[in-house]
Amino acid sequence: MTTTSVSTFSAPKGTYDLIPPDSAEFLAVREALAAPLRRAGYGYVETPGFEQVELFSRGVGESTDIVTKEMYTLTTRGGDELALRPEGTASVLRAALQANLHRGALPVKLWYSGSYYRYERPQAGRYRHFSQIGAEALGAEDPALDAELIILADDAYRSLGLRGFRLLLNSLGDRECRPVYRAALQEFLRRLDLDEETRRRIEINPLRVLDDKREAVQRQLTDAPMMRDHLCEACKAYHEQVRELLTAAGVAFEDDPRLVRGLDYYTRTTFEFVHDGLGSQSAVGGGGRYDGLSEMIGGPELPSVGWALGVDRTVLALRAEGVRPQVAAGPRVYAVPLGEEARRTLFGVVTRLRREGVAADFAFGGKGLKNAMKSANRSGARWALVLGERDLAEGTVQLKDLESGEQEAVPLDRVVTAVQAKVG
Repeated sequence: MTTTSVSTFSAPKGTYDLIPPDSAEFLAVREALAAPLRRAGYGYVETPGFEQVELFSRGVGESTDIVTKEMYTLTTRGGDELALRPEGTASVLRAALQANLHRGALPVKLWYSGSYYRYERPQAGRYRHFSQIGAEALGAEDPALDAELIILADDAYRSLGLRGFRLLLNSLGDRECRPVYRAALQEFLRRLDLDEETRRRIEINPLRVLDDKREAVQRQLTDAPMMRDHLCEACKAYHEQVRELLTAAGVAFEDDPRLVRGLDYYTRTTFEFVHDGLGSQSAVGGGGRYDGLSEMIGGPELPSVGWALGVDRTVLALRAEGVRPQVAAGPRVYAVPLGEEARRTLFGVVTRLRREGVAADFAFGGKGLKNAMKSANRSGARWALVLGERDLAEGTVQLKDLESGEQEAVPLDRVVTAVQAKVG
């Protein structure tokens, strides 16, 4: 009988495993990005890793690269067409509508964390499986809500020590002024030398052409009409209020009239956080207002705004700046037993320490003193508890300071109290 070693398998192309010590950095970033949201009254929501394909084709947009090229789709045995979620907003909105959250107090403020999947060409900062923290505020059309979310994202990045990012800001208009701009843009784009696929996109969603990253296309867009020149008075006033609120909060931004974002559902406020230390994949997060998305997926009129921040890209941005987030502390105490009776006794001490809130680890595997002390030093613990036969006979345990090398005998029946006093 032939057995296959698990070591012959690797993570799929374009994905990654999070393992210590790097995983601690990712956890710290997730916590920092989520913390301002919890303080601002956003409740946590978690949705399935897959949804009906139509949710994304309707919500994200049939002309987007995400829907046409990047979604992982599957057909179930029952014939249902499903897709691994490529983004979070459509799923969160679907969940809120299904649970009738919109029938209660508005806005409904939700945040989420999870993995998302897109079939993309893997490169630094772009993976086929990636992690995001997202936030959505559903059911209110208020420039203060747009500003709140942008400020919370800015605060989150700064709390990590990130400084080299920029905030780009634009308005995409609404159902009143966007059609006029769309027609003007289509007229301009039809005169350009573009391939057939891009020409089809002009007819479905011409704004997506502005987001085309190919240099040959961008060169032809120099004189393209701008949305800001076609905004109605209501959209101009709305956008100006967002800008004023951000300025008053000390959040610096750059007006970017070409900012479109890659999803069809955005209206009015659109924004992106970019970091110049990441090369071509410079966006670390972004979002905007999506007042018509609820109706696109069969729900009621529900003006909303949200964002998603990339955990992977934020980690890369921190590394580019040489900043390491404050990670959760490891064990403060490492227990080293010498002999079977000491092992049972010290294991009990470690259990009591953990129950009292002291992070503690144990020398498993019956290691000798020398190897066990090496493990204690590698663990990052400040203190070691060493228990041998003589200590047992005397009813004491050695409490050793691994930095200074000093140690003292502590009565076994008071060791938990003594350790708590040391670790503070």
